[in-house]
Amino acid sequence: MDQLRSMATFVKAVDLGSFTSAADAMNISAQMVSKHILFLESRLGTRLLQRTTRKQSLTDFGRIYYERCKRVLAEVQAADSLAAQAHATPHGRLKVTAPVSFGVQTLTPMVNAYLRQYPDVEIDLILNDWFVDLVEEGYDVGFRIGPAPRAHIVARPLRPFKLVACASPAYLEERGYPAEPGDLARHECLRYAFWSTPVEGEWCFQRDGRTYEAPVGGRFRTNDANSLLAGALQGFGIAFIAEYLVASALADGHLIQVLPDYVTPARSMHLLTVAESHPTPKLRTFVDAALLAFSAP
Repeated sequence: MDQLRSMATFVKAVDLGSFTSAADAMNISAQMVSKHILFLESRLGTRLLQRTTRKQSLTDFGRIYYERCKRVLAEVQAADSLAAQAHATPHGRLKVTAPVSFGVQTLTPMVNAYLRQYPDVEIDLILNDWFVDLVEEGYDVGFRIGPAPRAHIVARPLRPFKLVACASPAYLEERGYPAEPGDLARHECLRYAFWSTPVEGEWCFQRDGRTYEAPVGGRFRTNDANSLLAGALQGFGIAFIAEYLVASALADGHLIQVLPDYVTPARSMHLLTVAESHPTPKLRTFVDAALLAFSAP
């Protein structure tokens, strides 16, 4: 006999109080219910039920086994549901948060491609550079630059966030090319600032295993990376900006990398979701698409 079927029959007989009621609920005969119970008792080597002409009652072992059977059957049902979800069509709304420049330049094209593939999904993409608590603010997915957050959040590593120092050819012709990080102190540096933290006063570079912290100053500060890019393109100064944001400008010569013999430290970046046992099809497929697009090599 099938053990899971016998366990389900045993649980049903206990829940309904008689073999006859269990037989009716499972569309089998009362004799078959009895055979399932006897099969289990023979397999276990002990009685599960005490039966009289008027009633049935669990033995001490039967009570423990009944609780275990319910757990096993619940896990089997959950596993079946998980398989069904895996084949279900993603639908519904996802709330996603990401840093502004990354969201505009890199994430939005991936989101649009995902929405074309899954027409029953809607995405609310909220862009800001502030700390966002996914649980408190009701987000399904977050992209974050920096270390992974607290334990109840699942953090999947993405490609590191690398910064590049660059300026327009016109600016460098006028003000000169820095030869080492210390030379930046004599230049107009376009600086990034969060509203909640001080404006960054040092840019870090590495070469031959050594780190150089270069003091920088300048008259233009902003919390928007696209504004830094615009300032650099217009020849106002040197920007320290995300590599993905300036890749095309560097390729076509509108910007030139400053201090190319030095390496800038990469910042970690993560895809965040709230820890849960069985993610919905919309969440699972979105995470898969994001990892395919942005995972580290």
